[in-house]
Amino acid sequence: MTSTARLTVAQALVRFLAAQYTERDGERRRLIGAVWGIFGHGNVAGIGQALVEYATVPGGRTPPAPSTSPASSASPAPPVMPFHQGRNEQAMVHAAVGYARQCGRLSAHAVTTSIGPGATNLVTGAALATVNHLPVLLLPGDVFAARPADPVLQQLEVPFAGDVSVNDCLRPVSKYFDRITRPEALMPAALQAMRVLTDPVDTGAVTLALPQDVQAEAYDWPEEFFAERTWAVRRPAPDAGELARAVEAVRGARRPLIVAGGGVHHSRAEEALAHLASATRIPVASTQAGKGSLRWDHPQDVGGIGHTGTATADELARTADLVIGVGTRYTDFTTASGTLFAAPDVRFLNLNIAAYDGHKLAGSPLIADARTGLEALTEALLPLRHRAEPAYVTEYTDDKERWEYRVDAAYEAEDVDVRPTQPQVLGVLDELVTDEDILINAAGSLPGDLHKLWRARSRDQYHVEYGYSCMGYEIPAAIGVRMAAPDRPVWALVGDGTYLMMPTEIVTAVQEGVAIKVVILQNHGYASIGGLSESVGGERLGTAYRRLAADRTYTGVPLPVDLAANAASLGMRVLRARTVRDLRAALAEAREADTPTCVYVETETADTVSGAPPAQAWWDVPVAETATRASAVKAREEYVRHVAARRRHL
Repeated sequence: MTSTARLTVAQALVRFLAAQYTERDGERRRLIGAVWGIFGHGNVAGIGQALVEYATVPGGRTPPAPSTSPASSASPAPPVMPFHQGRNEQAMVHAAVGYARQCGRLSAHAVTTSIGPGATNLVTGAALATVNHLPVLLLPGDVFAARPADPVLQQLEVPFAGDVSVNDCLRPVSKYFDRITRPEALMPAALQAMRVLTDPVDTGAVTLALPQDVQAEAYDWPEEFFAERTWAVRRPAPDAGELARAVEAVRGARRPLIVAGGGVHHSRAEEALAHLASATRIPVASTQAGKGSLRWDHPQDVGGIGHTGTATADELARTADLVIGVGTRYTDFTTASGTLFAAPDVRFLNLNIAAYDGHKLAGSPLIADARTGLEALTEALLPLRHRAEPAYVTEYTDDKERWEYRVDAAYEAEDVDVRPTQPQVLGVLDELVTDEDILINAAGSLPGDLHKLWRARSRDQYHVEYGYSCMGYEIPAAIGVRMAAPDRPVWALVGDGTYLMMPTEIVTAVQEGVAIKVVILQNHGYASIGGLSESVGGERLGTAYRRLAADRTYTGVPLPVDLAANAASLGMRVLRARTVRDLRAALAEAREADTPTCVYVETETADTVSGAPPAQAWWDVPVAETATRASAVKAREEYVRHVAARRRHL
């Protein structure tokens, strides 16, 4: 007879999650490393109670197995499911995503919420996880499955569909969604959830919606459900025919260019890419997600590509006859909205684990794991002694050297008593960090400056979330990253607009002693969008943090908002840097700190944020076709000029 354990659905789920592992290349890791939670009705009596049974909280103990003796069952057991207390549901997902990315997608966190607004607050974080192909398990509470009281507090009534709740908002942003309306339904759903979380093609946000009555319902679970499972993370090899065609394409190219995307990092393919680049001398440009695939000083690294890329990479892209995409989705920032790859005979070779991305831009697909595919391509090319033409190598090497002079000029900051520019802040930080430091950013003008200027020293130093470019990501993500890499300096770089979106998890960092470093750059508003608004005829409407002027426009003096005082009020140690000299000292002190520390700096001007080189490629933001204001008319003329250069790669 099969042995069983009588547990609630929530208890069974937590126990099941504690027994799941991943394995890749001989590395075995816990799949669900911890659970984040904010409790309310809908999860406090279910998942909340289960975590008391299983988590590292006062009084938490491992429920005894059938064979456990009374003496041993009375002793505290090692933690089964660690728990972290959050302040905002969206932020908890961001922290989980940061953790998963730092773990190479081999370990993830779960997030539990109450019903209603707690659940809907997950949507933005779920979208970010899914867009970036990063695993996170969402466990929102749901309304009663049995409907003994209907409606309940926070329930959305849908007159035409009684089985709909607000959790259905999570369906389009989840890679897998199920609602557990009966206890036994948990078993197949939980297994499917693990399958998706560990699938390198399909991974993203996974949602198991948990009605609050079902969470607390008991069931006799087969013990086999709780057995340890190891989910192998696949490294599929390329098809022989596709590989042969890829080799032929590379050998026939005169001006090949590799575009390294986030898949290089997810696959841990950085060494394989460096080997291929060194062997063939093909230059390597990187997307935001792929930056750091090669060290900045690798001879074949030519920097970021696309709208926020370097002049070196973008000029190579305009004349490339073969673009070798490795683990990239070819977003509009990478392709400059279809205007960057301009050579009449340009063709694409796409090494990607996802067939969907492998066929983009009418490319020749090489469907495989990035590392496996790069190794196979290198192995096939080495006997042929294939290398890029010497003149081509000299061309991009000289161009890169010229670009580095521009980086030096943007970074240059004398140790004087003046406010730094935003690039100078990056330059001072660049002088300070080593290979160990990790920089996190997501939105505003910083991603552009970082993509152009930052000199990535290690495969995981550059952590810019630009798939969803979500304001508020940086601070909670830094907490997740630091949890995954507790011995490394982790920096969250935020503008004032981003900071005001989500500073709440500073409290979490203080509570848990997670020694992140937060750099707040104060420029009094949404400066990045302000610049974009001006370029498209929007005249910076609603982008400045200033008092209302007499004409009811936001053009008065800057608001007297003290973000440094705010961070300090949340428990963080704050260092104010008013000058370049102050900044150097403050960043050095913050780097050595073993408690959460903030460096607050006001940049040189309120309306402009960057002395970095301007965009080296276009980005399509449609401009009003008819307008009376001169700024919009001029912007439309410029827009039409750029649109004429767009092409479809068929």
